[in-house]
Amino acid sequence: MAQININIRMDEGLKKQAESLFSELGMTISTAFNVFVRQAVRQRKIPFEISAESDPFYSESNMKVLLQSIKEADEGKFIVKTMEELEAMEK
Repeated sequence: MAQININIRMDEGLKKQAESLFSELGMTISTAFNVFVRQAVRQRKIPFEISAESDPFYSESNMKVLLQSIKEADEGKFIVKTMEELEAMEK
């Protein structure tokens, strides 16, 4: 089977980090890329999860709670506690 060369563009810092990691694992970037491609072909998918998930702080459910809390605070419906009271709640 003939082998071909593939050129990949990558940030220099990322390349150095990858080389260091793969070296610790006993392989080169070329070997690691081949492992990735073989797994992708074998599984017929990207062999790891790719997600566009963002910071959970900004999730829809959390934003609803935050907006409700802001509304209640604007209406004067909030509870004031001292630091001692808050610390006591943790115990």
